[in-house]
Amino acid sequence: MFIENINPVIFTIGPLAFRWYGLMMVLSFILGGYYLIKNGKRQGLDEEMLLTLLIIVIVGGILGARALYVLTNLPAFIPDPLEALRIDRGGLSFHGGLLGGLLGAWLFTQRTRINLRLLMDLAVPGLAIGYMLVRIANIFNQEILGRPAALFFFEQHPTQIYGSLIGLVSLLIHNYLARSLPAKPGVLFWLFIFYYSLMRGIIEETFRANPLFLWGYINEFWGVGFFTMTHLATPFILLLAWRMIQKFQHERQPF
Repeated sequence: MFIENINPVIFTIGPLAFRWYGLMMVLSFILGGYYLIKNGKRQGLDEEMLLTLLIIVIVGGILGARALYVLTNLPAFIPDPLEALRIDRGGLSFHGGLLGGLLGAWLFTQRTRINLRLLMDLAVPGLAIGYMLVRIANIFNQEILGRPAALFFFEQHPTQIYGSLIGLVSLLIHNYLARSLPAKPGVLFWLFIFYYSLMRGIIEETFRANPLFLWGYINEFWGVGFFTMTHLATPFILLLAWRMIQKFQHERQPF
């Protein structure tokens, strides 16, 4: 979705620029933290402990998301290495954020002896909301652009909107499963990874103008392309998620 002359900055105060991307990130943290604490208290967890966990996960998630993005786009940062610190301008990897947040949560549980799998389940609403809001912010930054398509009324696929809808649908699926599925700790998290990855691999990545690594097929009429790196990684992520779902659901004593 390309919009000419769209301004990524909401307003400025002196040298400080307040951007839509930063606003959406802050909203993601607030809403995700609200649901983490609300649902965690229902599980009998201490509110102060949950606040500490939230701070650790946010810091770990941001560091992991930015680090993986910079590593996968390293040539773009060589001329100006300090640009790697400008997360307010966009450029975060969802999978890097997952890894960073999980690492932070794991380190936290080593000291508190709280069930890590339970915390992973509690994080799902925040992950879905974050993905939904950050994809909207991508519109203002004019990134995550779609491929041109001759078939439809738009010039190119609005992949940011597709991604935002994936986040919304993921949240609705999770809310339904959390209420109806008698799942053991950790299962809801890996179910989220499964259906999120499936939707992203089939929908967002197919229409997104990412570099192609295998086959290199592009259909300009439909505006589709195969295969991106995410296309190639998705089957392995789905297999891992399915394996963990089966493992957690059938274990007698989760750690």
